[in-house]
Amino acid sequence: MTELAEGPKRKLLDAALRVIRVQGYAGSSVDDICREAGVTKGSFFHHFKGKDHLAIAATEHWTGVTGNLFESAPFRRVADPRERVLAYIDFRASLIQGDLPDFTCLLGTMVQETYSTHPDIRDACSRAILFHARTVEADLIEAKRLYASKAKWQPLDVALFAQAAIQGAFILAKAQHDPAAARRAIAHLHQYVAWLLPAPTTTTATRSGRPSTSATRRRPV
Repeated sequence: MTELAEGPKRKLLDAALRVIRVQGYAGSSVDDICREAGVTKGSFFHHFKGKDHLAIAATEHWTGVTGNLFESAPFRRVADPRERVLAYIDFRASLIQGDLPDFTCLLGTMVQETYSTHPDIRDACSRAILFHARTVEADLIEAKRLYASKAKWQPLDVALFAQAAIQGAFILAKAQHDPAAARRAIAHLHQYVAWLLPAPTTTTATRSGRPSTSATRRRPV
């Protein structure tokens, strides 16, 4: 588990996660964040040089908060790696509750605004996204070895694709103002990853006594 900041600094970081997801990075001021945190601007500048510095720290805080959440989530206790990856995707869908800012991602929100104008924030978002993708990659490596060992796809590519699909689901939910749109999109992600990792087919005997599979699937490449 990642140890998180405490005291006024923690309040400011938590406030940044909320305010930026509601108002966007450009639309969020230091005053807004201090007001949400219930601290003075003097306290803010004691901990951070400015809003950009806070944003970079907020990506690290987001990684710690979400990393702790995922580390203790039920899917981590699933023994089979294929089922664990699929349970991870289902867990992401289960988090889509409440208002849009409650479940959308700080990283996706910020990087869409700052990728060109604030390279330091863009790079911090990229590092955080890759860090989480690497945790999914570890399960995909094991699952691929057991269920799709001859497939040509790379576990990290699929892990990053999953992050892209989930971020896209959040954008769709915002565009349609409907959390269900995100859940439907993530359900398709589940189906795609399940196809990449075909479960063994059951074998039954035919009248002739020859084995027959109950279903056939073209294995992914």
